[in-house]
Parts: sequence; C-alpha cells; structure tokens
Amino acid sequence: MRIRSLIALLNAVVTAAILITSVPSAVAAPKSYMVTSKDGVRLAVQEDGNPDGRPVILIHGLLGSRLDWDAQVQSAELRHYRIITYDLRGHGLSDKPSGAAPYRDGRRWADDLDAVVKGAHARKPVVVGWSLGGVVISNYLAAYGDRDVAGAVFVDGVVELAPGQIVDHPEVYRDMNSPDLKTHLDGERRFLELCFNHRPGAETFSRLLANAAMASWDMQRAIPTMTVSAAEGLGTARVPLLFVYGGHDALVDTRKTLARAITLNSRIATKVYADSGHAPFIEEPDRFNHDLAAFVRSASGR
Repeated sequence: MRIRSLIALLNAVVTAAILITSVPSAVAAPKSYMVTSKDGVRLAVQEDGNPDGRPVILIHGLLGSRLDWDAQVQSAELRHYRIITYDLRGHGLSDKPSGAAPYRDGRRWADDLDAVVKGAHARKPVVVGWSLGGVVISNYLAAYGDRDVAGAVFVDGVVELAPGQIVDHPEVYRDMNSPDLKTHLDGERRFLELCFNHRPGAETFSRLLANAAMASWDMQRAIPTMTVSAAEGLGTARVPLLFVYGGHDALVDTRKTLARAITLNSRIATKVYADSGHAPFIEEPDRFNHDLAAFVRSASGR
C-alpha cells in the first residue's frame, strides 16, 4: 500500500512538473521598463501575457494610461499573445515635457510608437489605438510605413481632428483647459462620462479619473492643434486594417469618421458595436477581445 501511495505521489509530482514547464509563458509575470523616444522623452512600457506570443501593442487615448487596457491584459482569450502597453507622452508614468511643442508635432508621437516597437524588440506587432491612439497609428504609418507591423486596429480612433468628425462639446473642452483646478478636474470628469454609453463600475471609473488627474495640462491644451497625417498614413497602408466603433459614441462621430476613413483606404474592415459608446473595449470587453483575437490570427497568418 505504501509503494502504491509513493508511486501515486511521484506521478502527481511529475504531472505537475510537466504542466508547469509546458505553460510558463502563459503565466509570465508582468515586465515594466522605460524606452526613450528620439527627442529624449521617456515612455513607460509594460508587457503581459505570453512573451513568446504574437506581439500586440495597445495604445490608450487622451487622459488615459496603459491601465485602460486591463480587460484585455486579463483576458483568457488574449493571454497567449504578448500584450505590450505603454503610457503616451504626457500621460501616466511617461515623461511630461513642458510647453506645447512636444505635443503639437504629430511626428513625435509616431517616434514614440517606433521607440516602443524597437525597444520591445516586437517583430511584426498588431497595433491597436483607442481614440487619440488612432492618431498615433496614422502618424506612425505616415512616418515609418507599414513594413514593421502586421496590422492595425482603430477603436473609436480619431481619423482627423475635423469639426465634422469630432462631436462638439465646447464647455467640456473649455473647462478641461481651465487654470482653475476644480474647473479643470470637473471638465475631465465630464469628458470621461462622455466616453461611455454604459458607464463602467466605480472601481474602473475611479481609475480612469486618476489617470486623467495625472495627465499633463500642457498636453491637453496642445492636442487640438496636433498635426495628423491620416491621408499619408491610412491612405498608403496595405496591411489589414480593422475599425471598431461604438454606435453611441458621443465624442467621435462614428458614421462620418468611418466614411472618411474608407475614403482614404477602401480596404478598411469595420465593426460597429451598436450598444457601446466611445470605449467598446471597456463596455463590451468579451466581444471586443474575441474580435481582436480573430483579427490578430488573421493578420499574422496564424
């Protein structure tokens, strides 16, 4: 009986060892580091998921941080990919240079993404941009072409900072740029409320508010005049492109923005989440994660 127990114990140990060694990449600890852009701005980067998987770079929007993508980082469907997130300049733990110049020049944001791709040694990543993150992708494609990426996903991405595409909320943007702290923070809160058709729970929304409070004031004032190279970027891209937008987006006009994007590049595939607002990856995370995983498989050929 003792021999049988010993054999059973040894079998259990061997089985556990096999399981542990067979999936180390799927449970790898997060890795955080800094990369430096061409103008010296340091960017905070974090990696999650499978370090040997297909790289997916997630780019947050205005007033956000890499924490915006928590539902993707924690997704069982996406965990076998190498998930790379970073804080945009002027946001989160990345540098916040003073003045307007570091933010108005869209090429600098493109250089930031290039620094992340190269600093992470990410081979043919799929790049995903939410809201302002879409501008970053367009400017990157204009500056660097699409040779180093497998595909791009716009999530309610800004195509152009044009009146017809951006929904007008003059009081909100005025208050966001107020020198009065209370007015400024109240404006940021109203901006975040406009992001959702279905507002997330208190914990998630509190984190979004904290992100906004960390964002550079100089950056917020400069963004409306940021240069956007959509025609040169989207218009020349030949990699797979997917545009996922909410049907109730109160910040970006979904219909006009998608129409303009398709005018620039007729190869763009679109998905409209009828029940979502400006942030379908937060409002309908399971659906979004499934669609993103399918796109990554298709774009990477596996």
